Amino acid sequence: MQIHGATHVHGPQGLAGPHSNRPSQGASAPRPQTVDQLDISPEAAAASGAGEVRTDLVNSLKSQIASGAYETPEKLDAALDRLLDQIG
Repeated sequence: MQIHGATHVHGPQGLAGPHSNRPSQGASAPRPQTVDQLDISPEAAAASGAGEVRTDLVNSLKSQIASGAYETPEKLDAALDRLLDQIG
């Protein structure tokens, strides 16, 4: 269907009609190959290997979260205060 303004509307047309896609000139030209690259600063590289994972703390927090004991009104109030401080 083609619409030309508010008063002139064409009816349905065949699938191969004027709506077929034709590649424009230059569209079939090969695109240059791009390669993804990631650059890590020396500071980020140093920070990524700086800390060890404190598995005892992680496991303690996981068990608190799983049991529902992690979220307390005091922690939620502190988080809300920090959020309000950040957004002004």
